[in-house]
Amino acid sequence: MQQDQTMTPEAVERAERLATLPLADMAPPSGLAVGIAASVRDIWGRRHLLNLLTRREIRAKYKDSVLGLLWSLVRPLIMLLIYYFVMGQFLGAARGLNGFAIYVYTGLGLWGLFQEIVSGGTVSVLANSGIVKKIRLPREVFPLAAVGSALFNYLIQFVILVVAVLLTGGFARPASASQLLYLPAAWLIVIVWGTALALVLSAANIYLRDIQYLVEVVLMIGFWVTPVVYSWVRVHDWAAPHGLLGRIFENVYLANPVTTAVMAMQRAMWRFAGEQAYPGDFGLRLGVALVVGLVLLVVAEGVFTRLQRNFAQEL
Repeated sequence: MQQDQTMTPEAVERAERLATLPLADMAPPSGLAVGIAASVRDIWGRRHLLNLLTRREIRAKYKDSVLGLLWSLVRPLIMLLIYYFVMGQFLGAARGLNGFAIYVYTGLGLWGLFQEIVSGGTVSVLANSGIVKKIRLPREVFPLAAVGSALFNYLIQFVILVVAVLLTGGFARPASASQLLYLPAAWLIVIVWGTALALVLSAANIYLRDIQYLVEVVLMIGFWVTPVVYSWVRVHDWAAPHGLLGRIFENVYLANPVTTAVMAMQRAMWRFAGEQAYPGDFGLRLGVALVVGLVLLVVAEGVFTRLQRNFAQEL
């Protein structure tokens, strides 16, 4: 091979070493199980990169701001005040709900975690298009970094929630120890379902950019069909007199995994949870939501692995 006379000796030596290396297949492996296993190994091998991307997401969100991470508290606290006074006091949503502020903040925090995972994950690959087009790496690290950033922000809010519950004597009741077991169930459901949706939507958003705007609309609707600023008992009381149609509506409402997760979180952290009625099969619904979410997560990873093959061309 004729060498360029302008190349330095170091460049020539590097080119010769590269010429001796075997060719590597850069395409993701075919087959659902094989592709998922390879992706998991690849992500684990790049876990340091995932950590760096998560830190970058956190720093970028509050870059050049005076309050910095305190903004992760300001927004939910302002929303809490708005919903407490407007929905709770003026519109009467707090009627029959003791400790309405804790009730709302518990639901707001968990819904905010789900919303941030899904919305941030949807645009994560597109926002890092420059890296995707230039460097070979597991593209799943981008939505996973959005998940990590959302969890960090939620952790700060959860600490405030725990302090508020302690100040109001929320853990003083004997049943609190068993009710705290609902915490991991609520977190797992939101994280698993949010991550699965983030993987699928981040890949679909590369091919159809309208996805990110559709997600915003769906999340806005989803907030109001989740018992965050009102009690699930109101839904049950409305559905009960409507017979079969009411039971179908109630089951569809409870089929939303975020609804069951928010109710589990409220049951764990809300002081007056024992005064509120819950579905008789509530524990079973939590288990089903988690199992279905895990299956969906596996399918989502397979879909992402298949769709990511043309990311660089589409970008």
